[in-house]
Amino acid sequence: MNGRAFATVVLDVDSTISGVEGITWLAERAGELIARRVASLIADAASGKVPQDEAYATALGTIRPRREAVDALSRAYIDQIDPHCEDAIRQLRRAGVRVILMSTAPRHALLRLAYYLGVDFDDVYAINVRFDAIGAYDGVDVTSPLAHADGKRLLLATLNVERPVLVVGDGLTDLAMRDAADAFAAFTGFVQRDDVAERADVVVDSFPELASMVLA
Repeated sequence: MNGRAFATVVLDVDSTISGVEGITWLAERAGELIARRVASLIADAASGKVPQDEAYATALGTIRPRREAVDALSRAYIDQIDPHCEDAIRQLRRAGVRVILMSTAPRHALLRLAYYLGVDFDDVYAINVRFDAIGAYDGVDVTSPLAHADGKRLLLATLNVERPVLVVGDGLTDLAMRDAADAFAAFTGFVQRDDVAERADVVVDSFPELASMVLA
């Protein structure tokens, strides 16, 4: 394996690469009432009361973020990035490991982050949000697999990636990708979710630890 335990690493973004939770961040900046509505939608989706695709589209439709708000989110991702993430990802890429970002955040918000990290734009998988000519919110691509509860797993299963594949994330939708990968690492650097950590193949709390594991 040329010094690589894994040929491909799929990284979640929110609360893994960065301490930001994108949809919550946008909602909180849209006012207290909208923030409460979106928090309720997220809770209902997590408990299964409403389908995740319906909740996601409704949440963004409630926030109706303008392009400048999503631009600001892109800066927030970098401002709150894990301090060791950039070096670790560059180590992986120098060793020939393919690094993929997979998130339910607006894709437009992740491209600046990908550029900062040196990740190819073609390896950024997120949800497309549309804006009109003056930057107003114009809808979201609800046909994206990532808008669905099991979307990350389904999408990963369709990608042409070199194996072994390691998935790294903090949430249940990341854990679900385990079935389409070779191993799952629960990342606890920002938040520890016990139901995820207990079912992970390994738990890591820092990017240097992750890089050492991948390049073992």
